[in-house]
Amino acid sequence: MGQSEDSRIGDLIKLLLKKHSLSMRKLGNLCGMDAATISRIVNGKQQPKLSHLRLFAEHLHVPLEQLIRASGSADEDDRNDRGAKVMDSLDAIRGTLGDSRLFDPEATTALIEQELLKYEQYARTEEGHRMICLEFDAKVSQVNGVGPFIEHLKEMHARYRDEDTPDSVRAVLGSGLLYFILSADIIPDYLFPIGYLDDAIAVHLVLDRLNRKGSA
Repeated sequence: MGQSEDSRIGDLIKLLLKKHSLSMRKLGNLCGMDAATISRIVNGKQQPKLSHLRLFAEHLHVPLEQLIRASGSADEDDRNDRGAKVMDSLDAIRGTLGDSRLFDPEATTALIEQELLKYEQYARTEEGHRMICLEFDAKVSQVNGVGPFIEHLKEMHARYRDEDTPDSVRAVLGSGLLYFILSADIIPDYLFPIGYLDDAIAVHLVLDRLNRKGSA
């Protein structure tokens, strides 16, 4: 018999605490959570809630999906299968959002556009440029994505790093890449497979903007 779900999440949190030189009490202070609650989760006496996992993801610097998998809240093969179908075409994004009935597609898109504008300015900074150059490949490996969603991002990254790309175009490309790298989470990842669509929408918006400018 394999390792229990509670044990998996407990062992993962212990490893992350050790990696970041944190005690349960310190993590509790960072998360605004009782250290006793963390102890119960780590020792398999309490199943973590999604709110717990999101706080752990933020303060232990680990993808939320990894914590969800470790807690047994999702089946990886099933998620990958459905995710591949959803990512089959960027043209399906808006339809998927509309059919989900979980949120307003227009409002969601507007929020993503606002984030992209902020990231466009960040992409013009040395810190933003360094992040795009150094952290993109690791993020692609982390999400283990396939299809147009990832392929477009890889093309955008290659073009961003091309010295012949105009600064104005590079900033727009950088906004989409930073959105992907920094996981703004307009749509939470746990709403699988919908949770990955905000990144795909960001790619779609960036490419659409460049097309309108005649730069794509």
